[in-house]
Amino acid sequence: MVDSGRAGRRCFAQDGVAPAGLVRRLGGLVYDTFLILALLIVLGFVGVAVNDGEANQSPLFRSLLLVAMFAFFAYCWSRSGTTLGMQAWRLRIQTPEGCAPTLTQCLIRFLVAGLSLGCCGLGYAWQLLDHEQRSWQDIASETRIVVVPVRDKRT
Repeated sequence: MVDSGRAGRRCFAQDGVAPAGLVRRLGGLVYDTFLILALLIVLGFVGVAVNDGEANQSPLFRSLLLVAMFAFFAYCWSRSGTTLGMQAWRLRIQTPEGCAPTLTQCLIRFLVAGLSLGCCGLGYAWQLLDHEQRSWQDIASETRIVVVPVRDKRT
């Protein structure tokens, strides 16, 4: 990781990075889905415990779950450009300049990814048509997902 001091954001070395393909992206998404499900289950248990054993179906509680999901992604993306699922697939989100996304870019990306999934994954499949292999959330947030090259362990 390289720190270039661009508004306090972390920037990354760009040697050998390439746009991530759809299968690799979906692999990272599946891994992160398991992490998010675990987070939601824990928060659900907390919600039930706080409400004396009653399942909480209120819009406020559901909104808090959505905020928790965004907080998870925003923290990971803006800090290191990657989540645990993305690390397993050697993926990273970055700006075209090679820096971690801003909080605003994370929010746009999160919202458009939800829209993309809501449209039966059309926003993800869009990258098959885009000459830069960008999905809807990449285009809207002005970020991209790249494959991080394997480091040579001998050096």
